[in-house]
Amino acid sequence: MSRRWTARLALAAGAAALLVLVVFGGLGSLVLMGVGWAGLALTGAGVWWMLTHTGWIRVLATLLVVAAPLGVLLLYAAAGLLWVVVASLGLWALAVSAGRSALVEDTSPSMTERSVSRAKRPFLIMNPLSGGGKVERFHLAERARALGAEVVVLDPAQRQDVAELACLAVQGGADLLGVAGGDGTQASVAGVAAEHDIPFMVISAGTRNHFAKDLGLDRQDPSRCLEALTDGVELRIDLGYLHAGVPADLSAGRVFINNASFGVYAEVVQSPAYRDDKARTILEMLPDLLTHASGARLSVRAGSLTMNGPQAVLVSNNPYERGDSAGLGRRERLDSGELGVLCVSVGNAAEATGLLLRGRQGRGLTAATARREVVVDADAPVIPVGVDGEALMLPTPVHCRLAAGALRVRVPRHRPGVPHGAPPMDWRRVRRMALTMGRVAAGRGAA
Repeated sequence: MSRRWTARLALAAGAAALLVLVVFGGLGSLVLMGVGWAGLALTGAGVWWMLTHTGWIRVLATLLVVAAPLGVLLLYAAAGLLWVVVASLGLWALAVSAGRSALVEDTSPSMTERSVSRAKRPFLIMNPLSGGGKVERFHLAERARALGAEVVVLDPAQRQDVAELACLAVQGGADLLGVAGGDGTQASVAGVAAEHDIPFMVISAGTRNHFAKDLGLDRQDPSRCLEALTDGVELRIDLGYLHAGVPADLSAGRVFINNASFGVYAEVVQSPAYRDDKARTILEMLPDLLTHASGARLSVRAGSLTMNGPQAVLVSNNPYERGDSAGLGRRERLDSGELGVLCVSVGNAAEATGLLLRGRQGRGLTAATARREVVVDADAPVIPVGVDGEALMLPTPVHCRLAAGALRVRVPRHRPGVPHGAPPMDWRRVRRMALTMGRVAAGRGAA
């Protein structure tokens, strides 16, 4: 279906959603909508109170989170209008989905790739524990050796410095470094590859494979990533660095390929109890962290943006797509030369409700970009930082900087690619597209 007809479907479904309410709900349709919004508001407030309190207040807030939506459904059912609401919501969901699909560009800007010759002495590091044992399940070490690569499979029984292994390999003549493992391991080796200006190769053998996803690699079958050894192309992408204080050497900091997180999440994962009981640790620590009763009070400077007291900050190597409410879906490209910044600052139940209902449009979430650096400071000399999923303690202020085009990444010539992300809904653009695209196309044909 063309974008024009998808936009028309969005308008038709949106009109039908309102029509169903008006025709079958009559004047009560306004009451139905009011009751629904009130239920959502109470649910959002309940979530905030549940996260920021303990004891009986948390118990009552939990009951409110359950009772508010359930009470709304019971009121609809008692009025005999439950099916009207369900049908209207279904049509509205279709309208929003179709509208966002229509706004996706037919072609999105892609990272520039160039043809390269085959590496003569590739060196790969593989973590057998990553991704629940993908290295063994997909026979990655055997397949890589058959393609001429030197492979080191890490010993789970002892801690090994992957950066040191990579440095020794380069000294021995390796002309490509690769990793089959998690994003943290990949970041360590990527830093070595960037320092020596040799290609870096990603094998999607981790659990979430965020970096592999944004490179457009096959995350279902990591063995397909090995095609980069025989039929690969090269991308030049940006690399993030973390520094404590004002650094003299940009490449001397801690590398991050995805993001660095500060605040609530970083504080929680630093707790010794987190690994043994994640849910309980989070619930115990959140009330004090969200209300600033414990933890460091952060401040952020990113270009013209200055924020004081956010509960959470995420600095990413290139911005995440705007269409993702959480900001953690995907990055359309990794060579924009910009850091992405997301700050969460929620002070009360009303702001929490707005964030729940409006996502990235809510007051509690601020999104920005910065070309030069992002500085995260605090009222504490040392703060916890989550770097590509690994917990660190760093002196303040922490400088996040971007080295544009610092990393050469070798990827297969043929790969799934980065899927188009749906942008935020914009009814004006959808309406204009539905009504004018046909006329524009006709005009071009006549010419």
